Amino acid sequence: MQETANVRCSEAGCGAPADTRQNPIRCARCGGLLEVVVPPPSIDPRALRALWLDRRRSFHPSDLSGVWRFREFLPQQFPADVVTLREGNTPLLETPRTATRVGVRRLLFKHLGWNPTGSFKDAGMTVGMTEAKHSGATRVACASTGNTAASMAAYAARAGLEARAYLPKGAVSAAKLAQALDFGAEIVEVDGNFDAALERLTSRPSSGEYFLNSLNPFRLEGQKTAMIELLEQLAWEVPDDVVVPGGNLGNVSSFGKAFEELVAAGLIAKPPRLIVVQADGANPFVRLWRSGASTLEPLRDPQTEATAIRIGAPASWKKALRAVRFTGGFVTDVSEPAIAAAKAAIGCEGIGCEPASATTLAAIEQLAGDGRISRDATVVAILTGHALKDPDFIIRHQRSGD
Repeated sequence: MQETANVRCSEAGCGAPADTRQNPIRCARCGGLLEVVVPPPSIDPRALRALWLDRRRSFHPSDLSGVWRFREFLPQQFPADVVTLREGNTPLLETPRTATRVGVRRLLFKHLGWNPTGSFKDAGMTVGMTEAKHSGATRVACASTGNTAASMAAYAARAGLEARAYLPKGAVSAAKLAQALDFGAEIVEVDGNFDAALERLTSRPSSGEYFLNSLNPFRLEGQKTAMIELLEQLAWEVPDDVVVPGGNLGNVSSFGKAFEELVAAGLIAKPPRLIVVQADGANPFVRLWRSGASTLEPLRDPQTEATAIRIGAPASWKKALRAVRFTGGFVTDVSEPAIAAAKAAIGCEGIGCEPASATTLAAIEQLAGDGRISRDATVVAILTGHALKDPDFIIRHQRSGD
């Protein structure tokens, strides 16, 4: 494990250091988002790959975690301080029938919804909560469309900390709300959408609350390990494309950071293309990409049944833009009917996911059809949430015959 990790501004031309004891959300100098800098591993890439595989035979809590097993790329923590629910270790599933149907050579689903609370958030929360505990926090807080709240509540309970979640009133899946309540979180309902909930949290922070949205740079450190695990599962053969749903854009940012660090460490020669997908009624990042603008224009009233990505002002858009550009990727959107059809098609493979995850397959079919994804490509679709996160969507569409 590395001896040091520091936090600095992620903005080009700034790079100012941040004092993590203050749980800063943004750079005190320029207002940019922060990032964790972990020194590159000193171990030879071949030896490092062997070490990670060897840890799979260990019963130590840090090795049983599919996040902390890759701790050479994480901020240092003493093993006794790690807050874990054995997150990570999520499957990579081949789907040859669907690959043939959509017109690509090989299609795989990396299902992050098989994490302890049913979403990718757990991979980031284990690192964020560990840092919160290490910093002496007694209460953690987040704004959420549901998945972050559920994950934060579970890991806070594990760490023995209080949790408070700010949720858009009446706009969160009952299943996700039930999880947060079950794990003991205090719920604060906010009029408006996710962006209003985040504004409420960040504009009037309560004393002693440790902030655990994806603006927290330690969250992204945990989430990036999904890409290390993916490459390990592919025997370090880099796929052509990795397709990711885009909401607040923390996942995209973390994946890009992973690929930058893996290239720098000599573990891969070049990254796969990152393709980011949004719903066409909640697509501020797509609009930025298509316009070539230098600043994202928030979408005031985002609309999509894929509630996990119903976000009009994604906080991590600059980091995500850097990730897409670094990998030579691009950004696109898909319609509501296409999302519903793709979700049903994924279900026909015996794989369940929440609606936001299905944007990936909808996009792959669209992009293979117009030539932006090669017919000879190996494509990985990231599924971010479990099917039972939003069972009402399934029942509604099955009954309507969509």
